[in-house]
Amino acid sequence: MAMIRNESVARIVMFLCFGTAILSLAVYWRITSTQQQFEKPVFAGGNRPANLQEKFTGGIGETAFGASTPPNEATFKTNAQRTNALKFSAVKSNNTLLTGGQNVAEATVPRMRFATPGQQQNFNTEQPLRLPWASNPQKSSSLAAAKTQVVVDLSDRRAYVYARDEVIASYPIAVGKKGWETPTGSFQIQHMQHDPIWRHPITGKVFPAGADSPLGERWIGFWSDGRNQIGFHGTPNTEVMGAAVSHGCLRMRNPDVRLLYEQVKLGTTVMVRE
Repeated sequence: MAMIRNESVARIVMFLCFGTAILSLAVYWRITSTQQQFEKPVFAGGNRPANLQEKFTGGIGETAFGASTPPNEATFKTNAQRTNALKFSAVKSNNTLLTGGQNVAEATVPRMRFATPGQQQNFNTEQPLRLPWASNPQKSSSLAAAKTQVVVDLSDRRAYVYARDEVIASYPIAVGKKGWETPTGSFQIQHMQHDPIWRHPITGKVFPAGADSPLGERWIGFWSDGRNQIGFHGTPNTEVMGAAVSHGCLRMRNPDVRLLYEQVKLGTTVMVRE
């Protein structure tokens, strides 16, 4: 009886080992077949299905991984994207120029500042009441203007008058305050006016010409967009010299602006630098 039982147990163990081996082989075969299907896809007739040859419908310049892309298509899309971006930037800048109203001067140096939206409706309150030169600038004497140049140093808060390469005068000035910074670049004097009259842009009150006028005794304009103006002018408040308090204009003491008025001509270059 003991021998019969031992033989039965041995047979059971043998069948279990044999079954385990067969199951292991089946699992291995299944895994191998699955990997081959992923690594080496086979298409009927040797052709790739049409739905796998369609272009990726992502954004400009994007190509789906493994998708069919014609030669130079990615490069073309990227260039087109850059071109569109540049056009958009240009349009945006132009809109700022038209609505901002600040620093749209036809300057030799194009690096200009622009007014923020909150400043667009009350730009430069320091300008003469009437400026017929806005549409018809006064004629300049190019020969006389070429001999003189005004250099404005915003950080130094001074205006320097050059006769050729020699400094012949230097004046303290007040410059544009934060948010209303004086534009930088190269400009030319467009208009010169004795005793400018000023009207308050909010109240409408007209201030007569003279030493007590907010514009002082002289106006020397070097920039205009046809509506807003920036220039040198006098002020009765001499304590503001050296400060950033204006809306873009360059304020001077009345005696100084009178001297500057005699030293420059229409067409004289005004170089404004940081």
